[in-house]
Amino acid sequence: MKLNRRDMIVLTAGASVAALLPVASSAQEAVDAIIAEFTGGAEMGAEGLTLTTPEIAENGNTVPVEVDAPGAASILVLASGNPTPKVATFTFGPMAGAQFASTRIRLAGTQDVVAIAKMQDGSFVRASREVKVTIGGCGG
Repeated sequence: MKLNRRDMIVLTAGASVAALLPVASSAQEAVDAIIAEFTGGAEMGAEGLTLTTPEIAENGNTVPVEVDAPGAASILVLASGNPTPKVATFTFGPMAGAQFASTRIRLAGTQDVVAIAKMQDGSFVRASREVKVTIGGCGG
């Protein structure tokens, strides 16, 4: 069997997609494991945590992220599509004036940024936002 250039391109593209499929599922498993470790498997609510990110980030190297959870003891920030999804954990002591943090993170591409707050009463709340990372600032 002779392979021409078009056949080789199709085979290479197919092999690339097949190679990435297990990585995507193992990345989600890593995120789920980090969340389970942080929460101990507890149920999470949706109210009480504000996650602020840009909808579109023109540069994935410096994406601003803000988390605000009045009454939180700690806040975990994850980037679900990064090779190392755990971005930061902010811990607030009893003398903290506010349970607010802001930072800049690096995103490998378009993905969800997830924040989970452990509240003072032991409950957990979760917020998530998709951030579209563009290349060269061309949009969409």
